[in-house]
Amino acid sequence: MPAYSDFSDSKLTVLLKQGDRLAFTEIYNRYWAEMYFHTFRMLKDEDSSKDVLQDVFSALWLKSAALNVNTKLSGHLYIAVRNRVFNLIAQNKVRSDYLSSVAGFITDISSETSLLDEKQLLEIVEEEIRNLPPKMKEIFELSRKDNLSHKEIAEKLGISDQTVKKQIQNALKILKPKIRSAQAGFFVLFFLR
Repeated sequence: MPAYSDFSDSKLTVLLKQGDRLAFTEIYNRYWAEMYFHTFRMLKDEDSSKDVLQDVFSALWLKSAALNVNTKLSGHLYIAVRNRVFNLIAQNKVRSDYLSSVAGFITDISSETSLLDEKQLLEIVEEEIRNLPPKMKEIFELSRKDNLSHKEIAEKLGISDQTVKKQIQNALKILKPKIRSAQAGFFVLFFLR
């Protein structure tokens, strides 16, 4: 009998749908490191990345009966990881250096949306940022565009880390509803973490 490591992804998916624990173990061993790298590239946080993978692989096992055998396994995992990361971002649970990591991620998923949509969304986001109160706008842009940490912004502007954090939170409270109302889709998360 061949080893599970010799099985194709599609064969492993079929076995997983049947509740085969060894198939799940092989999928986990085959994809954990790749998915971790992908997740860590977006989050830049080891614990959050591991939490995301725990959720993704747990859901894979628990919902294995509903898997579509025609879906590419790696694609399924990438989408599941992306969705979990976006959920974290929407809940403001990731660190402030997310923006720089998203640039590489967007390259991976650029085929999922047109460049025109991205350009229109960026224009909407930029317009909404321009409408923020001046000090809030300055702090938000230093965080998101210049990729400065809260501490670096606080030192540069002579204010406390907490003031920076609160200003960014307030900016997000203002921006999120406006951008959502423009049906901006998942690229909103490029700016809003």
